[in-house]
Amino acid sequence: MSSVLTKLTTIVNHYHNGDESIAFRMLMDCVIDTHDQEIYKKALVINELRESSQQKNAVDKAIELIEELKRFQYRESEANKLLLDAKDIHKKYSSFHLENVDLEIRTGDVWGLVGENGNGKTTLLKILANQIHYDRGELHFNIPSSSAYELRTKLAYIPQRTAKWFGSVKYNLQYTASNYGIYGEMNELYVLMYMIRFGLWRFRGHNWNELSSGYKMRFELVRTLLRKPTILLLDEPLANLDVLAQQLILEDLKNISDSVSNPIGIILSSQQLFEVEKISDKVLFLKNGKPTHLSTANNQKDESTLTVMELDSSASKEELYSALKNYEVLDIVYNGGLYVIQVKHQSFTEVLGELIAHFIQITYVRDISKSSRRLFV
Repeated sequence: MSSVLTKLTTIVNHYHNGDESIAFRMLMDCVIDTHDQEIYKKALVINELRESSQQKNAVDKAIELIEELKRFQYRESEANKLLLDAKDIHKKYSSFHLENVDLEIRTGDVWGLVGENGNGKTTLLKILANQIHYDRGELHFNIPSSSAYELRTKLAYIPQRTAKWFGSVKYNLQYTASNYGIYGEMNELYVLMYMIRFGLWRFRGHNWNELSSGYKMRFELVRTLLRKPTILLLDEPLANLDVLAQQLILEDLKNISDSVSNPIGIILSSQQLFEVEKISDKVLFLKNGKPTHLSTANNQKDESTLTVMELDSSASKEELYSALKNYEVLDIVYNGGLYVIQVKHQSFTEVLGELIAHFIQITYVRDISKSSRRLFV
């Protein structure tokens, strides 16, 4: 089954299970990928039914459209295509040195870039976006472009703080689309599809001052996607967003990377470690300007059977050691209100079961054995 048929089957299952919201967003992804005005118009009808609270009619129309999309001849792009290859990248400032960075970005990849503030995340993103020069190393782009300007268009960088704009959401997005060759009725429909997909429909007449931080980020994301970028680089896109907004943005990014007609590579920096790791294919941790790929960190000598857990408990350190006395405990550290426990040769489930068997009161626990969180503690 092709990738688009797999997606459409998943959407139908979501509808049948009552998960209408995610089903509709995924359906809109498939609709946008058609670049077909008649299909866009049918999606508008579904959206109007949803907005008027005619949910059953909206779902029926959506199922009809899905059947049509199953017969549609999509222009599927090459999967797993190398887009960017960086080797041994170095950048030195007077008091900071980014060094030894190696990474590859392919279509469909989502890279998480994590690390404490001041460790080079923004510098690396700007180097990859071709906005600042590096001092040493090699950086190759496998992106067809006739000029430096066209290359910069395909390398879309969204900073944490974006500039204020004027006019309405819809006007600005239509203007952006026209700058990239989308005119007339297609301009109107294409922009409407993206506004619906990213939750901006109800705010189409709003200006910059009337949008929350979360919707400003959604606006920037849509404005960038109208350029049809090849690589998307985001600097702290989750900053100032509430928990629900963070989850939706991350889900959107994963779906964007896996587009049928325009799959892209994405790299995003964030302090929201666990959330980013859920959608990331690879994680790069920067410490003092030096990278550690998490997969490498997890495969160091004698760590293949190491369990690392984060624990919030009213128990003392002595009580924890006592409960785990039959296990090989490497360390128990109290760090920032939480315990970090390292145990060899036991699974997370076994360690947790032993703590419960000894009546250790637990209010929070997480397995961070394969998380970049362990590199912070």
